[in-house]
Amino acid sequence: MTRANPLPALWLLSDEHNDAVLEHALARLPHGNAFVFRHYHLDDKARRQRFEELAAAARARDHLVILSGPAELAQEWGADGIYGPPEKLGKLPGLLRLVTAHDAREIMLANRARAHGVFLSPVFPTRSHPGDECLGPEKFRELAVQAEMPVIALGGMTAERARELDWRRWAAIDGLS
Repeated sequence: MTRANPLPALWLLSDEHNDAVLEHALARLPHGNAFVFRHYHLDDKARRQRFEELAAAARARDHLVILSGPAELAQEWGADGIYGPPEKLGKLPGLLRLVTAHDAREIMLANRARAHGVFLSPVFPTRSHPGDECLGPEKFRELAVQAEMPVIALGGMTAERARELDWRRWAAIDGLS
């Protein structure tokens, strides 16, 4: 990634609920965006196999492939980067480091970790966390300006909500599946 365009605009995240449609979703995602493989529900062997399948589909469309897991595992599996809480990021050369944040404290930790990008969530209500408090547009913007790296909006995001939020970088589980 270049400094002028350090991270793609769209990020598809996996989970057990969208697994059946991921190949289709990756094929529809415009070229040159990104895929975050989570799949926490699988055992190690099945997770690796599913990663290989989805990474191939993602790379066929020139998407970045990010692994939720330790840096060493991401390097071993050939991922482009890692995803997770700031305190769990490793620092292996050549890997993008993408962190999750939900509040000002976690944004500060992301800044300290010198992450390449931060997923700030949940912006809007989500299916995966029904009833949880969400940031809303105002709080999202208040926190986003504290980040020293690109911010990716996550949580209830769709193309319509991204336009409403007027935010270029966004991620979704259901909204892109």
